[in-house]
Amino acid sequence: MNRPRSLRPGRDDTPDRLYTLTGGRSRSDSDAFDLVTLVVSECEPSPGMQSEHVTILRMCQSPTAVVEISAALDLPVSIVRIMLSDLLDTGRISARHPRTARVADRLPDPDILEQVLVGLRNL
Repeated sequence: MNRPRSLRPGRDDTPDRLYTLTGGRSRSDSDAFDLVTLVVSECEPSPGMQSEHVTILRMCQSPTAVVEISAALDLPVSIVRIMLSDLLDTGRISARHPRTARVADRLPDPDILEQVLVGLRNL
């Protein structure tokens, strides 16, 4: 009995397709993209663009995470990062990293700490 083969994104794609999408590159030249980097389109697609690039530009009219783009295109993140690097290099997208709270922003105000210290000394 032949069982239908399950498709796994990126792994069952033909190597020729992935090679074509990336121009033969296996790694991104940029470290600008991690899984949660938000990507925003800076222009409309132009005639003659790869269909995946067109899809990315249309998807990213509002900020979209790299992992979401990868899922929508059904491609490995490594391939998507290479394509995003191409779009970033040509100014078609911008990359924004989610902001994390700085350590200094999470510490209590020094004036409040001093008031607490004075209060403890007065006990």
